[in-house]
Amino acid sequence: MNRRRYLAAGACGAAATAVSLPGWGADRLRIGLTPVILADQVAFLSRWSRYLGARVGAEVGFVARESYQSVLDLLFSDQVDAAWICGYPYIRFEADLSLLAVPLYMGKPVYQAYLIRSKATSPAPLVSDWGDLRQRVLAYSDPLSNSGWLVAQAQLAKAGVMPRELKRAFFAHSHRNVAEAVAAGLAQAGSIDGYVWETMRSQKMPAIEKTQVVWKSDGFGFPPLVTRRRPPSASTESLRQALLGMADDKVGQDLLASLNLSGFTAGTHTLFESIRRQALLVPGSGVVG
Repeated sequence: MNRRRYLAAGACGAAATAVSLPGWGADRLRIGLTPVILADQVAFLSRWSRYLGARVGAEVGFVARESYQSVLDLLFSDQVDAAWICGYPYIRFEADLSLLAVPLYMGKPVYQAYLIRSKATSPAPLVSDWGDLRQRVLAYSDPLSNSGWLVAQAQLAKAGVMPRELKRAFFAHSHRNVAEAVAAGLAQAGSIDGYVWETMRSQKMPAIEKTQVVWKSDGFGFPPLVTRRRPPSASTESLRQALLGMADDKVGQDLLASLNLSGFTAGTHTLFESIRRQALLVPGSGVVG
């Protein structure tokens, strides 16, 4: 499988996960997101939409897109009411966004970024840290991803590696695709969301058997659900309460378990300050002090 065919297949997979509603209005809510890391994505999103809809008192649908920018475009054009994005675009566009809820992973609203490598042996030494990436191929997930791009830029700079010193870098368009690209030998290393890698491992996805973690970051605020910054509506407030209450009933707990999450919390902007500080050190991040 060559890189072009691999990325095309990933894009088709992302498009296939879209679950949406025919039209929208005050009695419907749409949530934009990038593809979730499940083998039964469409079935899961259907179950989750029914669960939330019953508690919100309105139809709830999910709209999946390949990139964070596409999801934000939907949000800012009012084609979705809420979006599950990353902490980096949240702090980049914070003036226009409000927190809806922040997932809890292992009981905390934080996660780590990982650098992973292939387990495959080769004549060249294996990547063991960021400084080993000169003349190597590195896979990113998304230009607006903290763990899948921003962290890598900060760590490469810290290691004294200029982006031009990489043999090549490319965007795989999801964290799952990063792991699969490294496993397939399309990249010697990948910058990935640690929560995603650990969830793939718990689900025994084949790519994890062919990759290993060589570096972990400190904690960052977990990718949040957001709305546009405006006076809260009754429907979005009901959606917030439905998310916050998922850990309180059996169906909600089962849905959370499928996502490898333990619940949701309201969250505060201070959770994402470490991402802001990091972004200020990365030229071209779009974040200003």
